[in-house]
Amino acid sequence: MERRTLDTEQVVDAAAAIADKEGIEAITLTRVAEQLGVRQPALYRHVDSYDDLIRSLGLRGREILGARLTAAAVGVSGDEAVRAVGRAWRAVVAEHPGLYAATDRYPCADDDELEEAVEAIVAVIAQSLAGFDLDDTASVHAARSLRSAFHGFAHLESGDGHPHPEDLDDSFDELLTLLIAGVRNLER
Repeated sequence: MERRTLDTEQVVDAAAAIADKEGIEAITLTRVAEQLGVRQPALYRHVDSYDDLIRSLGLRGREILGARLTAAAVGVSGDEAVRAVGRAWRAVVAEHPGLYAATDRYPCADDDELEEAVEAIVAVIAQSLAGFDLDDTASVHAARSLRSAFHGFAHLESGDGHPHPEDLDDSFDELLTLLIAGVRNLER
């Protein structure tokens, strides 16, 4: 094999490409090394272990999600903000199914960088609720509910977990309508 200079970004890029194309289960250090045209030991200068690589993929997935949600929320409020954030969430999962799957594979607890990435996502969801007349407690409940619903729908969709023949876009629009009605119900 030809000697090649690598950096952490290239290793994570290669793993992300495999994960998004073939699924998170296809990720092994050997497979990533093959993708990069290096031997597996060369990866250890850039990732400590398989778990460290999965952590890096999960962080990248959260960062992409946070950036896309932020972009979607700009210039909209109320119902349209919730719809925009929900659609952006679903689009990220469709475009990066492997990276998104990695977000569930490594625990965030006691990892400041991962917790910060999650908080950025939650902050965008909370921002999308600013157009509603919610007290602090209702806002927390609504943000948690939106996050859970968006994650659940997208997770099921990416895993072919919606077997009924009805159109998934229609189902997601109905979910958004239900969520918005629920948020409106929490208003003062």
